[in-house]
Amino acid sequence: MKVVSRTSHLHRAFTLLELLVVLVIIGLLAGIVGPRLFGNVSKSEITTAKAQIDVLGKALDQYRLDVGRYPSSQEGLAALMRAAPGESRWHGPYLRKEVPLDPWGTPYQYKFPGARQADDFELYSFGPDKAPGGSGDNADIAH
Repeated sequence: MKVVSRTSHLHRAFTLLELLVVLVIIGLLAGIVGPRLFGNVSKSEITTAKAQIDVLGKALDQYRLDVGRYPSSQEGLAALMRAAPGESRWHGPYLRKEVPLDPWGTPYQYKFPGARQADDFELYSFGPDKAPGGSGDNADIAH
C-alpha cells in the first residue's frame, strides 16, 4: 500500500506576473470594446429624446384640438397634466405619466409662440451638453 503525504502534492498558484498579464489583456479589451458600447448609449439617448419629443408634440396637438390653442410658455408642459383654472374645454390629462425629463435629466424646453412660426410651438432638449446650441452629438434635439 502506497502512502501519499499531503506535503508531496505541489500546490500551484498564479504568479504575480501571470496576474499582471491577465489584467493587461482585460484592459486592452475594455479599451477596444468600451468606446463602442458608450457610442451606442449616446445614440440610444438621442433616439429616446426624439421619441419623447414626438409623444409630447402629439399630446400638445391633442390639447390644441380640445382647448383651441397651445399652452402658453408660462403654462408650459404642465398644462398637459392639469387644467388651467377656468379652462372648461380641457379634457386631459394628455399623458399617461408626468412630463418626463430628457435622458440627461433636464426638463424639456417649451415655448409658445415659437420664434420660427407664431402659430406653432418650440419643443426641444438641450442634449447631452445641457446647454443651448452645440454641434454633433451635443446639438439641441428639437421638434
